[in-house]
Amino acid sequence: MDLKEIQALIKFVSVNGVDEVEINQEGFKLVIKKNPVQYTTAAVQTVAMPSAPVAAIPSAPAAPSAPAAITPAKTEDADNLVTIKSPMVGTFYRASSPETPSFVNVGDEVAPGKVVCIIEAMKLFNEIESEVKGRIVKVLVDNATPVEYDQPLFLVEPM
Repeated sequence: MDLKEIQALIKFVSVNGVDEVEINQEGFKLVIKKNPVQYTTAAVQTVAMPSAPVAAIPSAPAAPSAPAAITPAKTEDADNLVTIKSPMVGTFYRASSPETPSFVNVGDEVAPGKVVCIIEAMKLFNEIESEVKGRIVKVLVDNATPVEYDQPLFLVEPM
């Protein structure tokens, strides 16, 4: 089964009101569920997915926390700000689940190693950690939106 067939199946599930589809073929199993599912990160942190079709793929080991890329921000009003950038392509989440508070908010202090967000890529939830000590000045990405590699996520005032 190729990617286009899987995408067509996901579209079929979302359009026709089917809650779950399961396909078993030789050495291949595909499960698509419309209801939210809970996942666990490498740090045993539960993350609830938004209500959308989910295709299950053969499980792989969870990735370790990814350090965020940091570079000086180029802004007109604050030359001393540091930008925390996405180290990968994926979906940006500010909290581990919709019911829990955000990892960081504007005004919060961060230190190296503090988790600032989660980026989901290939059904793996990667905790993104700060590599700078400072205060969050601005959150540049909305929750549950796609992000690109090297896309700015946060502006931090270093301490």
